Amino acid sequence: MNFSSKLVENAVIQLSKLPGIGKRSALRLVLHMLRQDKKSIEKFGETFIDLINNIQYCSQCYCISENNICDVCSNPNRKKEIICVIEDVRVMMAIENTMQFNGVYHVLGGLISPMDGIGPDDLKIDELIQKVDLNMVHEIIFALSSTMEGDTTNYYLFKRLQDKQIKISSIARGIAIGDELEYTDEVTLGAALSSRIPYENSLIK
Repeated sequence: MNFSSKLVENAVIQLSKLPGIGKRSALRLVLHMLRQDKKSIEKFGETFIDLINNIQYCSQCYCISENNICDVCSNPNRKKEIICVIEDVRVMMAIENTMQFNGVYHVLGGLISPMDGIGPDDLKIDELIQKVDLNMVHEIIFALSSTMEGDTTNYYLFKRLQDKQIKISSIARGIAIGDELEYTDEVTLGAALSSRIPYENSLIK
């Protein structure tokens, strides 16, 4: 692709690094931005600079936050003894939108996937075990996608936690196998969370 300006080319290259954005789509976005007023574009850029410079991860649940402790973990009305284990912040946002959960979260930061070189040591699994050992945790809820990677992670966590004196449950399988939770509608996700079952009952005998 030939560009009339090196500045345009550089902007296209940067935008095309985003997932799902090819060079043609990036070029359309760049040309669209050039038609906006200068202050709007400056605000656009400043927003992402502010994001990178000021974003943090909650020291308790590892969710993305503006503060050392996120709004959920700092809320005195949340049930700290119930922990919902999730892959990333997108799932947390989906669950919060259901308004069916009043516990707290633990963000693993991914799923076990040997094909992608992601093992248990690459995730926040030891931190979860430490929470169980140190805190008065009554229940752990597995809320991971019903994919092969999600099921593998669920099973690994179950083996690590099964000797602990806590309840281990999993969201109900009203969600189709292979589905990503972040794309599940709020009604289905809320029902699956409310109708959670003991994890061992979900294992194939």
